[in-house]
Amino acid sequence: MQNPVVGTGRDLSASSNSRKSKQRKGNRLPGHNYSTEGWYYVTTCAYDRAPWFGVCIDGFMNRSQAGHIVENQWRWLSRYPYVRLDQFVVMPNHFHGILVIDPARQELTESLTCLERTGRDLSLHAKVKSLSELVGAFKMTSSKRIHELGNRDFAWQRSFHDHIIRDESDLARIREYIRSNPENWETDELKDM
Repeated sequence: MQNPVVGTGRDLSASSNSRKSKQRKGNRLPGHNYSTEGWYYVTTCAYDRAPWFGVCIDGFMNRSQAGHIVENQWRWLSRYPYVRLDQFVVMPNHFHGILVIDPARQELTESLTCLERTGRDLSLHAKVKSLSELVGAFKMTSSKRIHELGNRDFAWQRSFHDHIIRDESDLARIREYIRSNPENWETDELKDM
């Protein structure tokens, strides 16, 4: 089936100079090490908030091919032994997800693998990617796959928003927000900007 959603593309000629002159505020919490153990809520948008990923109809998200790629590439992040994925949703022009970084899981996985092969723990602890590196890998690989569909104009908006999840009530509130995002699409602040 042909992709039912057509992106608007992007014209960099008109905006490239204005983007260079803008001072962007830092998106990350100063002094926080984003490769240490933590629960992170992430939001990232398609460039110009174009609806590449599908349509919401009657509170349900119908993903396009690009939307399925975004979901698959998010799930792909679980290939890293220190990454766990929690609630997430692909929306027409943006993505919300909860990602858990747990370096202790990697250490256990590496130790067990070395023990199986050699009978002793010879593991060298690979570097744990930071949240920015993980989201960068997600955006880069999903962009590549979307471009392979012939959608060469697709791009993600620069950077992403994150929130460090601090406690169970924060986690419950964010999970509910993500879960109900499709049914609240008509009033979503990211819908028409």
